[in-house]
Amino acid sequence: MKTQRQTKILEIIAAKDIETQEQLLEELEKAGFRSTQATISRDIKELRIVKDLTAMGTYRYTTGAKEASSAFSARLNTIFRESVISYDYAQNIVVVKTLPSLAPAAGRAIDAMKMSVVVGTLAGDDTLLIIMRDVQASIGFCSEIKKLLEI
Repeated sequence: MKTQRQTKILEIIAAKDIETQEQLLEELEKAGFRSTQATISRDIKELRIVKDLTAMGTYRYTTGAKEASSAFSARLNTIFRESVISYDYAQNIVVVKTLPSLAPAAGRAIDAMKMSVVVGTLAGDDTLLIIMRDVQASIGFCSEIKKLLEI
């Protein structure tokens, strides 16, 4: 539940200007997550979410710098490992099946790795498409996923 809640927090702050923990709690409740202010505060700290000044002079929660920190990347890798059910490739496209609602988090983990062989990712609810540069990259990537999931 924690992983799903934290994934939803990241989705919410990416989609909306959230200024306070109370607003974040309201958005989480609308999405079906019941939580407390103390839990949200811990999540914000773990996810390294900060307040950033907007162009309109207000503040909003954000993940901070565009480059993911190593601790944040490690957290995303953990989310990836915990969420993946299966994977396969067809030509230069890798299809990853995840637990419900976790494909965006898995995609974010892949994006944070900044691999040159990955052209881009597209996530639905429980399916992640990863467009690779070529077939060999797809094969190699599936090999890496296998190693990652065996850890």
